[in-house]
Amino acid sequence: MNKASTQKMTIATLPRCALAAALIGLLPLPAMTAEHTAAGTLTTIATLDVPRYMGRWHEIAKYPNRFQKQCVGSTQAEYSLEPDGRVRVLNRCRVEGGGTQEAIGIARQAGDADSAKLKVRFAPAWLSFLPWVWGDYWVIDLDRDYQLVAVSEPTRQFLWILSRTPTVAPENLNALVHRLRDKGFDIDKLEMTPQ
Repeated sequence: MNKASTQKMTIATLPRCALAAALIGLLPLPAMTAEHTAAGTLTTIATLDVPRYMGRWHEIAKYPNRFQKQCVGSTQAEYSLEPDGRVRVLNRCRVEGGGTQEAIGIARQAGDADSAKLKVRFAPAWLSFLPWVWGDYWVIDLDRDYQLVAVSEPTRQFLWILSRTPTVAPENLNALVHRLRDKGFDIDKLEMTPQ
């Protein structure tokens, strides 16, 4: 990858960044909708082993969103632990013309050390005191081996399916999709991500 083909997120590109909110729901979320109320309260997995969750994840599918309009494929998230216990987030995707776009953020757990609810921001650190720059990142389904995960937020407006590998066995993906339907997600809105 050369410098000419990689776009790094800066304050100037923040509003256009295809991944600024990808996999995390960065922007303030709308008020609870009737659809959310009818589906019931969204729950997370019971516990999350954050160190085990670190590493690279490939986006398999998502609800379409405006943050990723520039992405044409190969969307990935890479998580790494910082010395202070927070998580460094590096999101990247392939854009039209073969280049890549990247966004770097920071995440922190909301609650106990094994909480599956995280808060994440891509805004500059000096804005971190503002509550609306922190988006919800809820792990709502995760296999025992930490290989396939579903991530959303309380209103179910955003949804991502991530995997350690660029492809997933159809039976594993279908089982996850059925569990998501049972959690109140509109599965017809899912869009597969080109690899």
